[in-house]
Amino acid sequence: MKAAALFSGIGGFCLGFERTGISTSWAIEVDHHAAETYAHNLPQVKLLRKDIREISVAGDGLEEVDVLHAGFPCQSFSQAGTRSGFEDERGQLFFDVIRLLKEFGERRPRILVLENAPFLRYGEGGAWFLRLQNEIRKAGYWFREENAAELNAYKLTHLPQQRVRLFMVALSTAHFSSGRFSFPVHDASEHKILSDFINFETDVEEEYYLPKDNRYYHMINGAAESDRQIYQLRKYLVRTKEPGVCPTLTANMGLGGHNVPFIFGPSGLRKLTEYECLALQGFPEDFKFPDQVPRAKRYTQVGNAVAVPVAERLGRSVAEKLNGETVHDKSRLRIPA
Repeated sequence: MKAAALFSGIGGFCLGFERTGISTSWAIEVDHHAAETYAHNLPQVKLLRKDIREISVAGDGLEEVDVLHAGFPCQSFSQAGTRSGFEDERGQLFFDVIRLLKEFGERRPRILVLENAPFLRYGEGGAWFLRLQNEIRKAGYWFREENAAELNAYKLTHLPQQRVRLFMVALSTAHFSSGRFSFPVHDASEHKILSDFINFETDVEEEYYLPKDNRYYHMINGAAESDRQIYQLRKYLVRTKEPGVCPTLTANMGLGGHNVPFIFGPSGLRKLTEYECLALQGFPEDFKFPDQVPRAKRYTQVGNAVAVPVAERLGRSVAEKLNGETVHDKSRLRIPA
């Protein structure tokens, strides 16, 4: 089974799907720094460092795949974002996903997987989702409301991060007799230990610490309840998470005060390191940022990523669907146990 990635970022989707036996044939990422990180960790994948608007199936020799997944830009669909939907230039990139599907013609991927902000379902009174649904159907896929689900990393995996994202799965009408798809089921029973992901005991480099005369230090110190909690700095307040829980890691956490997660370490108040954030997104220990990628960009890349274990759980459901009976292909594909 083969997949391809649009808006691949640093490869969270790809890594999760590969754990289920769905290898990545090619990926597209326009951001230079994200592409550097992706290529460093997934060197076997054909990576096209181009704007999706400049990509074509024939012109770029895109190989036929079973699955196409795309975490298309969510800023215009986020409740905390611009809420401009498809009127925003970033929101319009969704239509390039549809364009590429149509360019494949009869060779189009059997399954389409999309990821975005949960508010996409409700924006403009549901008009955003309805338009997305219509475009997917016109491209030759089964898709209705039941083909979308909000998955929470905290409830679905071993990760202690509360992260809810909208996942949408569409099935090709040329290969499947219906659009029925079973999303992975939430199960919050798995024990989560925040200290498995964050180093509370040992000092890190000095640049992660806030000086005690910093105004943010005083804000967080005044709100502190425990030395084993994460404090998330907002514009005008401090958000305190309950012990053992990590708040949603966001793309702007490396750009200043807003949404930066802090903890109290042995030498004082410090930001989470980019590698601690990476661990909280479920990336493997051997995943590394290239030296040339600036630290602020690393935080942005982590915040933009799909949590790897969530992608893995979803990927297993996708693999099982590919492994099942289809309209034109009654053979069964083998997936790892």
